[in-house]
Amino acid sequence: MNYAFCGIDHIQLAAPPDCEVEARHFFGEVLLMQEIEKPEKLKINGGVWFQCGEQQLHIGVDTHFVPAKKAHPAIFVTNLDALRQKLLALDYSLKNDALPGIDRFHVDDPFGNRLEFMEQI
Repeated sequence: MNYAFCGIDHIQLAAPPDCEVEARHFFGEVLLMQEIEKPEKLKINGGVWFQCGEQQLHIGVDTHFVPAKKAHPAIFVTNLDALRQKLLALDYSLKNDALPGIDRFHVDDPFGNRLEFMEQI
C-alpha cells in the first residue's frame, strides 16, 4: 500500500510555563491570528492554539523551555509590508532578508522563538 503526504496540519512552538497571556497578546492581538479552542483533554497541559491560514500554530508549554533560534515556521502573508510596518511601529526588531521573488523578514516571538513571514513578489 502506498501513502502520500497531504500537507501540514500544525506547527508547535514551545514556550515557558504561564505563557498564555503573552501568547494571546502577540499571536492574537498583534498578529491577529484567531485563537482556537484546544481539545478538553489537552487543556491541562497549558498553552494556546491559533489558526494560521489553513494550518494551525500551537504554543505548547515546556518546563525546560529554550527558544528555537534556527528552527522556525515560515508563514506566507498577503500585504507583508503592512505587517512589517505594524511590527516596527510596535518596536519589534525585524531582520529583513529577501530572496529572489520572495520578500521576507524574521522576528522573535515574546519567548525568543524565531518566526519568518514571507510573500511572493
